[in-house]
Amino acid sequence: MEAWLPLTHVRPKLLIVDDQPTNIRVLHELFREYCHVFMATNGEQAINLCQTQLPDLILLDVVMEGVDGHEVCRRLKADPLTRAIPIIFITAQQQDSDEVLGLELGAVDFISKPINAVIVRARVRTHLTLKLQSDLLRTLAMMDGLTGVANRRKFDEHLISDWRQCFREQKPLSLIMVDVDFFKRFNDRYGHQAGDACLRAVAQALAEAVRRPYDLVARYGGEEFACILPNTDLPGAIEIAEKMQTCIRGLGIEHAASDVDRVVTISLGVASMTPAGDLDWQQLITMADKQLYEAKIKGRARVCFLAA
Repeated sequence: MEAWLPLTHVRPKLLIVDDQPTNIRVLHELFREYCHVFMATNGEQAINLCQTQLPDLILLDVVMEGVDGHEVCRRLKADPLTRAIPIIFITAQQQDSDEVLGLELGAVDFISKPINAVIVRARVRTHLTLKLQSDLLRTLAMMDGLTGVANRRKFDEHLISDWRQCFREQKPLSLIMVDVDFFKRFNDRYGHQAGDACLRAVAQALAEAVRRPYDLVARYGGEEFACILPNTDLPGAIEIAEKMQTCIRGLGIEHAASDVDRVVTISLGVASMTPAGDLDWQQLITMADKQLYEAKIKGRARVCFLAA
């Protein structure tokens, strides 16, 4: 695996879309050793798999009954969640106009039928390598430079994606908003370098308080952080918020200018809802923000919560 794709130790996800089972079997045999291979036999199934699995590359047949490859490509490129997934069209059509149309729709390459195994493997390897390089750069762009957790841009994208996923599955989505208590006073007393070190320690402690790989801790702005918890109801989110509060107090970072304790503490606002057609993800942020404000006016260093 390392020799085939030296940039990663993780098997990339490859989606093969073709309405002919024979073609799928041939391509599956070519890549099963190197990739996690997903298969779809029609356009609607392909779109659903893209939204749930987020493959690294799609091998997409052009001519299919119902939703054809061109329409699949249009829909995927119109969706912010899937538009970055590279698509290679596989087609028996040989006209230049067909290739031009595919490129205009956003495809990165074409492979002609009948399939040449050597060419297909080489092109897939090239485009997977480019995708992994792009993902690495994107990861760096989505990281907060000071604290090492996700930044605001990553938070926004993650929340929208998790909202859609929870909407499809009708599962609860919870959000925790976190604010370091009296942080301006901390900076004024101990200096900005100490303030930066404090934020780094807080960020890492918050990240360690969540264990699932799909939970996200992000720096929301200044001394404020946010935690997205998919498939988590209000009691579960409250439990994590209380764990965060305990972890931060347990750091024992001196804060002599605080009105609530002699060490750094946090205030937390928790909100939870199951996404529905008459709701949107921004309402979840508003709810959590209001609970954070409630925690502050009630004296800080506490958890306040609400469910829709």
